[in-house]
Amino acid sequence: MRKKITTSLKQVPLFRDLTIEEIERIVEITISRSIPKKGIVFSEGSPKEAVYFIREGLIKTYKTDENGHEQIVSFLKAGDMFPHAGFFDQNPYPATAEALTDTHLLAIPIQSFEQLVMTTPSIAIKMMRVMGNIIMDLQERLQGLSGKDVKKRAIAFLLKLADQHGVVKGDKIEINLPVTNQEFANFVGTSRETINRLFSQAGKEDILSVERNRITITDPDALREQLES
Repeated sequence: MRKKITTSLKQVPLFRDLTIEEIERIVEITISRSIPKKGIVFSEGSPKEAVYFIREGLIKTYKTDENGHEQIVSFLKAGDMFPHAGFFDQNPYPATAEALTDTHLLAIPIQSFEQLVMTTPSIAIKMMRVMGNIIMDLQERLQGLSGKDVKKRAIAFLLKLADQHGVVKGDKIEINLPVTNQEFANFVGTSRETINRLFSQAGKEDILSVERNRITITDPDALREQLES
């Protein structure tokens, strides 16, 4: 098990600059956790006790507004870290994290990590450099989405899902995710009815095919052209 944890952490972008000795120090404080489908990893507003890394499975994070409506923040896959604020933010968890499938996680307790960096400060320095680059990338993505209309936000999100979770089959890309149209709508900031209409129109144009737990992009080039037009 220790060897598997080491291998998993070595693949995490946040740890890319760490030496094998530094990663081994982190492995010593890492805990394995299994979360069943629909299980809650943590809730929005609860004290931050650990940072998590996905070994296997899918996680969605969402915030809840005053009316009880979900606003999807992200869909996360194997290798991703959450919450994105990571180890260097003392605020409570900024969103709720829920397993979309049976999921296996690695948890690094905040207190144990803080004690570790007190004795090995090089770990924190290297991680903060990488986090700076990640934050800049996120800012650029947000700026790119903010000026787009609903249709283009939906297309951009589809292409992002295809890049992160898609499986290429010939000229098509299959996205196998248990994501409802309502969750999709929540992510791009629109209504389910609008997403239903967009999907229906894309189906008529032979660009997209939507089934339960699966979205197939039948013409990726046409979808990219609509985003760039």
